[in-house]
Amino acid sequence: MRVGQVDAGVIPITDLQLALSVILVFITGLITAVLRLGLLKSLFWGTVRTFVQLTLIGYVLNFIFNFNNLALIITIVVLMCGVASKTAVNKTLSVGKFPLVLGFVSLLASTFLVGTIVVALIIAPKPWYTARIVIPIFGMILGNSMNGISLAMDRLVSEVRSRVAEVESLLSFGATPWEAVRDCAKVALRAGMTPTINSLMVVGLVSLPGMMTGQILGGADPQQAVRYQIVVMLMITAAVAIGCLLLVMMYYKKMFTLDDALAASLLDTGSRKK
Repeated sequence: MRVGQVDAGVIPITDLQLALSVILVFITGLITAVLRLGLLKSLFWGTVRTFVQLTLIGYVLNFIFNFNNLALIITIVVLMCGVASKTAVNKTLSVGKFPLVLGFVSLLASTFLVGTIVVALIIAPKPWYTARIVIPIFGMILGNSMNGISLAMDRLVSEVRSRVAEVESLLSFGATPWEAVRDCAKVALRAGMTPTINSLMVVGLVSLPGMMTGQILGGADPQQAVRYQIVVMLMITAAVAIGCLLLVMMYYKKMFTLDDALAASLLDTGSRKK
């Protein structure tokens, strides 16, 4: 083997090498201790949970990949959507709890629509529901869509609350609820989609995305890794756009009463700023 040449394939990490990674946690802990940031306890438990949770999920994924059952895969994706929607709603505490179902529906619809197109038509493994492909693809879609819909939901509520007088004026002149909040909805959609679109601008220049880096570390040809990453970036953009649109279109109706008046929770801005 020539100098500088590396065998293709995954370089395994032994138990000892994994243990050595704790050195990185010690460095982080030293910084927090010296600066008295009060994060040592969170850092410790976060590290423990990372080791335990990822180790367990490794065994679970091995079982799922080997079993490769369509019904099981669908069940897991639905559960992932439930967890993602709960997390998205928890990120927007000022919104309230009732958008949980709407968040779940928007994530479920966008994930299955975009994920199925990518897996069945673009990557096209045999069979098309191969768990080793479906679970990571759908997981990447969910992780990004979750952040997108939480941003859109939070921005929609904040925009309507800041424009209460404008919205009520439009309603008094005969505008429908959608016409009254249409500009707010546009701002919310831009807020949800902008981070993803910005990442399209700098990918490959400022950062090497996780999937591409992982494939290269696994010995894949960089050109093939790039092709996969392009598909991933475009699918995430589409999923975020669809998820945000569905959520906003369903959620804005919850902001009005049956008489097409703004809900009292939106008018009570003082109690929401605590």
